[in-house]
Amino acid sequence: MREYTVLAVVSVLLAILLDRRLRTRVLQKVEFWIAACVMIFFKIPSNGYLTGRPIVLYDPDHLMGVRLWTIPIEDFFYGFGLITFTIILWEYFLRRKGAL
Repeated sequence: MREYTVLAVVSVLLAILLDRRLRTRVLQKVEFWIAACVMIFFKIPSNGYLTGRPIVLYDPDHLMGVRLWTIPIEDFFYGFGLITFTIILWEYFLRRKGAL
């Protein structure tokens, strides 16, 4: 079974649902997408180095098999979900505290 693929996609879907549920509208902000592009820019060389050498290995039975250079596509989904989820919670708690 492709567990990592499923979990990576679920992390993105949960982040989208959380953004809507908490009404933080993070995904509608230009600043978020600029930050996402910067993160991807730095993710490619660092993750590419780790996956291109035998430093980080993945079991092919848990992946779709699609790679961007040497990086499994699931890494991009998982990273997006993780970072987005964190930013959404950050915005939500700042707003609740009255800082925004």
